[in-house]
Order: sequence, then structure tokens, then C-alpha cells
Amino acid sequence: VCFCSSVFITDLERISKVRVNTQAVLKRAQFIQRQKIPKKQWQAAWLLKAATLIDLTTLAGDDTASNVHRLCLKAIQPVRYDLLKKLDMHDKGVTTAAVCVYPSRVTDAVGALKAADSSLPVASAMYDEIRQFREACGPAHMKTILAVGELGSFTNVYRASMVAMMAGSDFIKTSTGKEAVNATYPVAIVMVRAIRDYFMSTGHKVGFKPAGGIRTAEESLVWLTLIKEELGDDWLCPGLFRLGASSLLADIERQIYHQVTGQYAAYHELPMA
Repeated sequence: VCFCSSVFITDLERISKVRVNTQAVLKRAQFIQRQKIPKKQWQAAWLLKAATLIDLTTLAGDDTASNVHRLCLKAIQPVRYDLLKKLDMHDKGVTTAAVCVYPSRVTDAVGALKAADSSLPVASAMYDEIRQFREACGPAHMKTILAVGELGSFTNVYRASMVAMMAGSDFIKTSTGKEAVNATYPVAIVMVRAIRDYFMSTGHKVGFKPAGGIRTAEESLVWLTLIKEELGDDWLCPGLFRLGASSLLADIERQIYHQVTGQYAAYHELPMA
């Protein structure tokens, strides 16, 4: 026990000495945003990939069982069947990564998914509501929300990311999506570099989830590019990368409709989440 404790203290001391080069982070983020976005059939493939990485979310204080039920049905069938059929993806099991609701609506979500014979996972926000230690999670994944807008600097974001991973987090998340500052590309660069450093030193892969303000299909492609560039293809899977979003899926489906038909759908033509 003493040996482990001393190692932990040494690691904390090392982390406390880390300094992040702000200008380098901003320059890298700008480079990622300037990367060419895939076009035509490649874009459709990337958009479908983005859809499978979404934690389809409703965290409204007035959520009802019917809202959650509709969300679950959309998560099971995120893109219209006829569009998937034209892309030859109708039988590939395309779903979102999970549905995300407040703890009080978990039972509704589980019931709706079970009724639809779906094994899609249910995630729940526990920010400032339930504080759990790693030991209490058992086999369940522990996701730590950093609330990056409150950390003040990229250096603090890096340090918080490392401490969260050292404490046993399976995922680190930018924010709840409800704060004034949520997921930004520069903050993401810092967090995924911390994930990469942690992997290089321990061999353990930790997941990343940006949340808040991710609304357009084009933005989702930038996020996929960022993860591919910084962490590699291994992280482009629901087990290691999630997009926290509520309205993103609607624009992804709309863009896929355009890819398939050459026209943009009216909003009433696509089912709502």
C-alpha cells in the first residue's frame, strides 16, 4: 500500500509541473478544423459512423415517459430505413451508441428499449447528483465530467484529465452540455493528448466524450477527424468515443437524405427524436 501511495504521489507531483502551450493548442485546433471534409459517398459513410457514436440525449427538467420513449425509438432507428436501404446499410444494425437521460427517467428508457427488443445501453447523467468512488461502480463504466469551462486554463484541463484517469475513470467528458462553456476543439486537443499520454505510460485506453453545442453534421465530421488524427482509428468506436448531443442526429439524417436523393428534406419528412 505504501509503495502504491508513493507512486501516486510521485505521479501527482509530475502532473503538477505540467504546462500546456496555449498557442500550440490553438494552432493545432485550427489545423484540424481546416482539414478537408469527405464528400459524396465517403461523407455518407462518415455521417453514419458519427450517428453510431452519439449518446442520444434528453436532459430536460420536464422530460416525460413519452419523450423518453420517442427518444429510444429514434436511437434504435436513427436514420430512415429507406435511406439506409439505398446505402445498402439497412441490415447492418445502425443505431446510436446509447440513450442518455436523467436518473429519474432510466426506468422509462430501459422499459422502452426492452419493449422494442433492443439491447441498446442507457447512460445517465450523475453530475452533482450522485458522487461515486471507482470501487462502488463495480463492473459499470465510470465517466468523469470535468466541467472544463470552470477550470480556467488548458493546463488545468490537462491536469484534471490525468487525475480523473489515474482515479479509474473509463471515460472523461468535457461537460454536461448545460454549462456556459462546453465542448471546444482546443479543449478537446488537450484532453485527448492527456488520454494519449496516459495510454503511452500505462497501456490503458480511456474514452472521450465531448458534449454541448455539437449540432451540425459538419461539426460531427470535424470531431471524427480530430479523434482519428490525435488518437487513431482504435478510438473511433462507441467503446472509446461518444458524442453527447440532442439535436445533432436530426442534421446528420438530413444530410444523408441529401446524399441519397440530391435534395434536402423538409423537417416534417424526418421522424423526430
